[in-house]
Amino acid sequence: MRELRKQHYTGERALFMVHDAKIVDCLFNDGESPLKECLDLEVKTSTFDWKYPLWYGNRIQVSDCKFTVNARAGIWYTNDASFSSCLIEAPKCFRACHNLTLENLNIPEAKETVWSCDGVTIKDVTVSQADYFGYHSKNIVVDNLTLQGNYIFDSCENITISNSKLMTKDAFWNCKHVKATNCYIEGEYIGWNSEDLEFVDCVIRSHQGLCYIKKLKMVNCQLLDTDLCFEYCSEIDAEINSEVMSIKNPLSGVIKVKKVGEIILDDPNVDHSQTKIVVGE
Repeated sequence: MRELRKQHYTGERALFMVHDAKIVDCLFNDGESPLKECLDLEVKTSTFDWKYPLWYGNRIQVSDCKFTVNARAGIWYTNDASFSSCLIEAPKCFRACHNLTLENLNIPEAKETVWSCDGVTIKDVTVSQADYFGYHSKNIVVDNLTLQGNYIFDSCENITISNSKLMTKDAFWNCKHVKATNCYIEGEYIGWNSEDLEFVDCVIRSHQGLCYIKKLKMVNCQLLDTDLCFEYCSEIDAEINSEVMSIKNPLSGVIKVKKVGEIILDDPNVDHSQTKIVVGE
């Protein structure tokens, strides 16, 4: 493996199709797509300061690097890649990637990031301004994600998320097969139009959250300051160890709740006998 060290690369496609190389302490700017169509790279302590730095790559390891705000749409169509201990300032990073590992990253402008990816591992990552983070991705494993943004993990499939804090509106819409464990989730309209959602040991704050869901399981959860929940949900198996402000028109299943402020059953088209609500036991 050849080593490229302490170089300043400019111009479009500066290292086009480079392979079997270690890139250390380099600067890429004033030219887009510097590492396009590359494979078998180790990239360390380098800075990317222009658009499209890593597209159509394979087997890429990136660590201790900086992607400035100018490095927009940074990593697309790249497979078997890992990114660790990096600062990523540019939005729209990570699109259509397969087998992607993100560890110990700070992404302060994470808008439209991690889109249409398959096979994503996220660990010890902090993201902000993360609107539409994770859109249309699948086979995702998350541990210790701290996120601030809206509309996250929309239209996703097969998500396992643990030990995370999500401050977001409209999380987990249009999803299939999501399991969240030991998470704090705060935001409006969580989980709508989804199927097979499971929350274990989670604290959730939501206005009108957890509605229009088919097959919803909750184990040892708290729903704090949450109103109008479970509307038109079916196959519910919920254990809520807190007070819920209000429950509205669930379709079927069992809800066990410590205390509830109001139960609203005002839709004449719903067979309310299909749902059992147990309070205070």
